Amino acid sequence: MLDRWAHSQVSPLTRGVSTASLRMAFDDWATHLSLNPAEQLKLLQLALQSTQQLVNYAAQAQKKDCKPCIEPMVHDTRFSHPSWQGWPFNAISQSFLLTQQWWHEATTGVRGVSPHHESVVNFTARQCLDMLSPANFVITNPEVLERTEKTIGANLRQGFVNWLEDTQRWQSGQPPKGTEAYQVGRNVAITPGQVIYRNHLIELIQYTPVTPQARPEPVLIVPSWIMKYYILDLSPHNSLIKYLVDNGHTVFAMSWANPDADDRDLDMEDYLRMGVLDALEVVCAVVPKHKVHAVGYCLGGTLLSIAAAAMARDADDRLASMTLLAAQTDFSEPGELELFIDDSQVAHLEDIMWDRGYLDSTQMAGAFQWMNSNDLIWSRLLKDYLLGERTPMTDLMAWNADGTRLPYRMHAEYLRRMFLKNDLASGRYRVNGKPVALTAIQCPTYCIGTVRDHVSPWRSVHKLHLLTNVDTTFLLTSGGHNVGIVNPPGVPGRSYQVLTRLHDGPYLDPDAWLQAAVQHEGSWWTHWLNWLQIHSGEADSLPAMGAPDMGLAPLIAAPGQYVLKK
Repeated sequence: MLDRWAHSQVSPLTRGVSTASLRMAFDDWATHLSLNPAEQLKLLQLALQSTQQLVNYAAQAQKKDCKPCIEPMVHDTRFSHPSWQGWPFNAISQSFLLTQQWWHEATTGVRGVSPHHESVVNFTARQCLDMLSPANFVITNPEVLERTEKTIGANLRQGFVNWLEDTQRWQSGQPPKGTEAYQVGRNVAITPGQVIYRNHLIELIQYTPVTPQARPEPVLIVPSWIMKYYILDLSPHNSLIKYLVDNGHTVFAMSWANPDADDRDLDMEDYLRMGVLDALEVVCAVVPKHKVHAVGYCLGGTLLSIAAAAMARDADDRLASMTLLAAQTDFSEPGELELFIDDSQVAHLEDIMWDRGYLDSTQMAGAFQWMNSNDLIWSRLLKDYLLGERTPMTDLMAWNADGTRLPYRMHAEYLRRMFLKNDLASGRYRVNGKPVALTAIQCPTYCIGTVRDHVSPWRSVHKLHLLTNVDTTFLLTSGGHNVGIVNPPGVPGRSYQVLTRLHDGPYLDPDAWLQAAVQHEGSWWTHWLNWLQIHSGEADSLPAMGAPDMGLAPLIAAPGQYVLKK
């Protein structure tokens, strides 16, 4: 207890990062590099070569047709403004990119370093360099200098006001400026419906139909417990729930409670039983004699897959289909999120959660921001504080600031059983004391990955093909973990690839799948809706709202109470 208390007190200084984990990674890297003279010579040679390239470039950099010696990565837009092409800023940006290239070579490919430690060192070096990017400083950013000259410094004055306001809001625990324009139940999460069931962990919402008939199989949505459900019911124009209701589906959605310190001992079994399985019981009571289309998003999809495997093991065939939205079932290659999860880091998080009883939402959000720091941190610093322009708030950004907490016991179990041990994919995950296997699932499956997903990388999501023996439609859509899912029809620039593998069809690895899958322009929503309807019966009479004779009378209008708890 003394150790745990000490670690929890240090945590604010390290932003929740285990210093032991970082030290082990850098010790591994530095030790092996110091014992590899060939690696050292290669890096020395690269440093000399880069210096020569930069000197040659600087000598010619004032000419308009001077060709750069290095190009930034495709996704790196920090130096895309035309003013970076002028002297001396072109030389400054080239110097930074060459330095960045050298550090990448220095932190990767060192023989003997464990893959995890290599990733941690490379990621940490990249973050340090990104902090020191010339784009982040007034004196070395020509775009900022031009704006400062043009406005006589008004941009910097406004930027200071923006920074001061953001700092005060952060210190007082207030959400970012502009979120007040998006009020749950007023202009977001406004699809009409009723809460028909409530237990300690969930409220279950049944949505009001708008069509004269509906498909007989209801749709049950299982959101992630690290996010509030209304990401799937934002504004009317981008609400997936409204889209389903408008197209003749009876829709139910779970709204998770926001746990506090009193909920510290809730575990994964509680979330499975009081979450997915209780919700399924209610849906089947309201719409009896019909199977259910179950949809899980992110961790909600992982939990749904566990429930589906347990049901199949026990010969429970109530699922008509299973749809997983950016949800992992195999955690052997979870992408950059793995950087924050090893035995040392999980032990450190457990100590933090032990002290509080939960993991605060800001800590989880911080990890996600660092995985995409150029878009979520440094570009905002440039725009809000150096250029003096407020980044416009959107419904999705406001939702992202409305986080939830994670109970101590449940989150510790999740990290250890999924990320560290990969129990689900390995057939070791137990429900009610008996192991479950995804190969037992019998219903057709629709699985969605997103191209730029830092939370559930699509190649990891694609591993579902190795774990199931059913007809599986896999779709890869443009966008990231959230934008790729909140992807309504009519938005320009959206596209997707899709391919169905029959239960006895050959396996295609991700690269082969990319070559074989057909490319389509537009939103994946339309393709999925058509798939749902193919796997549904003909439209029939509408079900009742709730089942009052079974104790499931409407309790309160959507969005309910749980989603409002801060």
